[in-house]
Amino acid sequence: MEELFTFLNNVYPLSGPLCEYLQCCLKYREISRKDYLLKAGHICRHIHFIESGLLRCYYDKGTTEVCSWFMKEGDIIVSIESFYRQVPSYESIQALEDCRLFYIEYNDLDFIYKNYAEFNYIGRELTLNYFILWAQQLYGLRMQNSYERYHWLITNFPELVLRVPAKHIASYLGITEVTLSKIKGMH
Repeated sequence: MEELFTFLNNVYPLSGPLCEYLQCCLKYREISRKDYLLKAGHICRHIHFIESGLLRCYYDKGTTEVCSWFMKEGDIIVSIESFYRQVPSYESIQALEDCRLFYIEYNDLDFIYKNYAEFNYIGRELTLNYFILWAQQLYGLRMQNSYERYHWLITNFPELVLRVPAKHIASYLGITEVTLSKIKGMH
């Protein structure tokens, strides 16, 4: 839990009462590689901080899985629309490695936003950071050719190429595994 408090304090200092409340409502869980944090069709009721491990978000397009995100230690992971609107998710979240996670329930987070003003700043900053990352990702995946997309990935997230299976990297980049193999050979 210390890493999570350090993470949050680096965004904005937490008050003593907020720290106490978080210690009471934060929960810990471990999931094994290939297990699901969330399956499509279910409502995302928790937002997770990844203490260790790696997860992927994906959705099904017909019979194909399309990877949309990879999140690793030090990241927050959530099905955004499902969590904030409390509606069934169109995406699944699956562990690619054994994971240790801290999480908070929707109602507890809502209580924090209403009762601890400093957390609104933290929430805004985290949202801003993820929106910027999302915009960069969207541009990179839609406006660049396959070689440029791969180069963007290894420039910004080099560890993912070592930790994520090639089939998921290819899906994320919108290319085939064969094309990915050729690009790796050129790089």
